[in-house]
Amino acid sequence: MGTATLILGESGTGKSASLRNLNPKACLLIQPINKPLPFRSSGWLPWDKKNPDTALYVVDIWHTIMTAIGKAHAYGKKIVIIDDFQYVMAHEFMRRADEKSYDKFTEIGGHAWNIIYSAIHNTPPELRIYFLSHTEETASGKTKIKTIGKMLDEKITLEGMFTLVLRTCVKDGRYVFTTQNDGADTVKSPMGMFDRHEIDNDLAGVDATVCHYYHLDTGHNTEGHAA
Repeated sequence: MGTATLILGESGTGKSASLRNLNPKACLLIQPINKPLPFRSSGWLPWDKKNPDTALYVVDIWHTIMTAIGKAHAYGKKIVIIDDFQYVMAHEFMRRADEKSYDKFTEIGGHAWNIIYSAIHNTPPELRIYFLSHTEETASGKTKIKTIGKMLDEKITLEGMFTLVLRTCVKDGRYVFTTQNDGADTVKSPMGMFDRHEIDNDLAGVDATVCHYYHLDTGHNTEGHAA
């Protein structure tokens, strides 16, 4: 069973930037949208299964993502990151926009659930999977993962599938992760994992903490690749 973490945040608050200290050779970065990373690094090369040191895989098809996660460890990857996970749902919705049946919402929600469930239950314990996603505010003022509408939210609570949910934010010019619920969001972390409610915006540091907490093999996940 792999270790899955959900990282939420508004655009521009540091979700993608938090990858800057990870070693690309230890990672598979799945991008539903092909976009440049917001930091300088020459190590995030387009995925080539003949060269397991490559890392960047652009795909938004749910079952292909499931397959990629399932095979990541066989290629020597210790970490899988899905950046902008909400676009997996949004792109499928747009491709199916002409369908009149409301069943598509249930199916799209089921596909998102399948990816997360498979990432957790069909992967080895030492694999860490990080889902990065945008947020939205509910009518009651609560901040949650962005999906494709109320109908999907009524079918599934995605945050409930994770033990660790962090949120990116900017405070006084500092980019941080929050680790505890503020009463109006879905942030949560296991007891004793973090000693502060705000930590550095550094996914490599979070990964090291997760590995220490769960006694996992860290591999070689940081090499200072960001310039």
